[in-house]
Amino acid sequence: MLDVILSLMIIVSFLAAIPLHEWAHAQMAYQLGDRTAGTTERRTLRLGSHVDPIGTLMCVIMAFQSSVGLGWGRPLKPDPWKMKVGANTGVLLVACAGPLFSLLVGLAVAALTRVIIPITGDNIALNFVMKFLTVFASVNISLAIFNLIPLYPLDGYQVLYTLLPSRQAVQFARSAAYGPFIILIIFFFLPFLVQFTPALSSFPLFRLAYYIQLLALTLASLVAGAPLEQYYGYYGYGQFIFR
Repeated sequence: MLDVILSLMIIVSFLAAIPLHEWAHAQMAYQLGDRTAGTTERRTLRLGSHVDPIGTLMCVIMAFQSSVGLGWGRPLKPDPWKMKVGANTGVLLVACAGPLFSLLVGLAVAALTRVIIPITGDNIALNFVMKFLTVFASVNISLAIFNLIPLYPLDGYQVLYTLLPSRQAVQFARSAAYGPFIILIIFFFLPFLVQFTPALSSFPLFRLAYYIQLLALTLASLVAGAPLEQYYGYYGYGQFIFR
């Protein structure tokens, strides 16, 4: 059963979360001394400055296919040699800024639901507001978790690259060209296989999107002080609905 409203809310939330995520990268780079045009121009919340076609397409497909909001924005390429704290440290801080800010935004929105939940009751309008806030919080937290995966163009790639010794970092950098394809295989092809081979459904890698979403909802619920699954619940393999 396809929940169109849920899917649209996921897409809208993603399109709002991506500028916040990428702005945090640019703002951190700017504060650390990178005043190049590429960084300065990204210190904006305009969606057009941050959207990535493939990353956005992934979110749209997964929103309707799995009711999960995962994707990525256009990667920021800071100048490591302009960082006041050193090249590797600076790039590491810039890479961590996006996921951390997305996590904080998601948790802040989840905390906001504490005020609304006690007065929601059977009020249709307030239930709709809770529905959207739950989705927005979940998408932001999911974006933070998803970006920790060490595959280009996700932030986890840059984090791991800066932490590796020079020789290993050079070898690891060769994987960048295959990063988007690996992501698509993990989040599209493998779950597609599960439809024909149910025995594989218990293998965590085949349900990675589901576990990311589950962790995001769990964190949001802890902050909200109430199980947000009552607004964003499950129906079948790796999918969610509102009750």
